[in-house]
Amino acid sequence: METFHVEQILGLKKKIRTPLDFVELSKKGVSKKGLSALADHLSIGLPLMAELLSINVRTIQRYASGKLFPPTVSEHILRIAVITVRGEKVFGSKESFRSWLNAPNTALGDTKPLDLLASDFGRDMVLDELGRLEHGIVS
Repeated sequence: METFHVEQILGLKKKIRTPLDFVELSKKGVSKKGLSALADHLSIGLPLMAELLSINVRTIQRYASGKLFPPTVSEHILRIAVITVRGEKVFGSKESFRSWLNAPNTALGDTKPLDLLASDFGRDMVLDELGRLEHGIVS
């Protein structure tokens, strides 16, 4: 199994080694190219990604490939990438993780985990559930 890291998923050249690296990157901004790489990795289109980020898809489409998103959007992109890395580690493959993301989950109120990625509270719920699964705790 290949283990992906956030920088690989977003197509970044710089390694992310510490939480401060995430802070710095979110302040600097994630590029449209990075967002597109994440959407491709998750096999979701830009319209759904825009919905998860609470921005208009036309806004994303107007961005040049290298244009950077503002800090709040960048942080949201990074959090989804972190969840992706964790999920793929827990499930052993990106295909298994994507299947889990798109299936209603009893432990999450019969909601698809993907739908919860649109809010901070939802992302926390998904991370908590991944932690339970990682430790063999079935809800």
